[in-house]
Amino acid sequence: MKNLFALVLLTFCFACGNDPVPKPKAMLRLEYPDPTYKKVDIPLPFVFEKNAFADPISKIKLDGVNNIYGVDINYPELKGTIYLTYKKVEKDNLTKLLRDAQNLTQKHTIKADEIDSRVYENPKQKVYGMFYEVGGNAASQSQFYVTDSIHHFLSGSLYFYTKPNYDSIYPAAVYLKNDIKHIMETIEWKE
Repeated sequence: MKNLFALVLLTFCFACGNDPVPKPKAMLRLEYPDPTYKKVDIPLPFVFEKNAFADPISKIKLDGVNNIYGVDINYPELKGTIYLTYKKVEKDNLTKLLRDAQNLTQKHTIKADEIDSRVYENPKQKVYGMFYEVGGNAASQSQFYVTDSIHHFLSGSLYFYTKPNYDSIYPAAVYLKNDIKHIMETIEWKE
């Protein structure tokens, strides 16, 4: 009788519950501030607009002999930096500058799942170039170059201070990709 009572009690205890349901996969929700852009007019051969979320530009690297300038736009909260490199177009070096910028992107094909390229043209400001979005665990998720084909050449790359893990850095990569596009769209050459 005790065994029958225990069996009935166990049946009631376990039969009254809901069926187990697996928990849905959770995604980390990262929110960044809406961008506010301000014009950066520092001693460079060009001006552009930068997101106020980035640190102020504190230093410019200059190689006056070769007319090369370097500017780092740091985003400490995103653990990323957009590196800009300006080179003066001289005599017959435009082809080399274009090839070097394209080769830099192609070096990421080993780790990249895909590389999406988009032509950029702004005839009013005489700014022409290419934007590359690199998918996968590559070292750089976005790269670009712009030029006026006569005097100015600017290239840029996005790098994070972490081992590339595309799933983890994706929200920050998208946010900074939009900043890079805005930089491209607001370039004005100083003649």
